[in-house]
Amino acid sequence: MFKEMSFISYYFHWPQAEVLGLDHNTRRRWCREISFINQNLSLSDGKGKEKSITEINFNPTF
Repeated sequence: MFKEMSFISYYFHWPQAEVLGLDHNTRRRWCREISFINQNLSLSDGKGKEKSITEINFNPTF
């Protein structure tokens, strides 16, 4: 639970009380969504240029 809370708080800057107010499944879902965005942003376009968040296809397979 602490890893999930830390992960969400780090990326969203949400306070502890707000993250604690989320149920376990919702915290896990936010962690997956954040991870998906990070993975896709870190992929280059083959020319060494990182993607913009607007270039991400938001159809995750999980």
